[in-house]
Amino acid sequence: MTTRRTTLRTTLGFAALALFAATSAQAQNKLDEITKTKKVRIAIPTDYAPYGFVGTDLKPQGLDIDMANYVAGKLGATLELVPVVSANRVPYLQTQKADIVISTLGKTPEREQVVDFTHSYSPFFQAVFAPKAMNIKSYADLDGKSISVTRGAMADTELAKQISPKVEVRRFEDHVGTVSAFVSGQVQTIATSAAEGGVIMQQNPKLNMEYKLLLKESPNYMGVNKGEVALKNRLNEIILEAKKNGEIDKLSNKWLGRAAGDLPL
Repeated sequence: MTTRRTTLRTTLGFAALALFAATSAQAQNKLDEITKTKKVRIAIPTDYAPYGFVGTDLKPQGLDIDMANYVAGKLGATLELVPVVSANRVPYLQTQKADIVISTLGKTPEREQVVDFTHSYSPFFQAVFAPKAMNIKSYADLDGKSISVTRGAMADTELAKQISPKVEVRRFEDHVGTVSAFVSGQVQTIATSAAEGGVIMQQNPKLNMEYKLLLKESPNYMGVNKGEVALKNRLNEIILEAKKNGEIDKLSNKWLGRAAGDLPL
């Protein structure tokens, strides 16, 4: 019985090693595969405007989609967009349903155990937005003005750290109320995420609103499977080039209303 158990353990051990080796080899050869097939599958959001959403033409659009197209072009590959939601972005990488994730992916210690992150490629931030005609250069300029914010949201917490009692803060129980108050003119300014601010700008161009003050920065990164060193390095080259030639700032201005600024590597 002992001999049989030992043999079984040895067999299972070799099988596990073989699977690990095959998975590692597959992961490390992903860039070669993309180069040879001239095809790349990039996971993108379609439910999180302005980073990714379905347009009136029923096609995905947004900052992450534009970036995916840019990356595919630099890789010399035909792009296959793979729609994902927050919960399945990483699983799609692990199950080989996507080669790269470009989907508002933040870097966390937990994710770093299974994903290799590139340099950051776009900002994700909480900010104060207001009409362009309104002169707001610092938090002191908010004194005497009204602002809407969602109660308990990150924007609410960060705003409270910056403003004086002279600011009229109107807190709402949900984002719908916060946005509605600003769009309808009940308040002069709004504190919210870059994503929500971008949507308001696109859906309400007559407001002529823009980014005014930064509350908190939390950039987005591209993700590849653990061990895909060559692919990660190539993506980093593409990102650095895009920062240098202005493409990243161009996309950020287009979709978020402000330049990307100094994103971390």
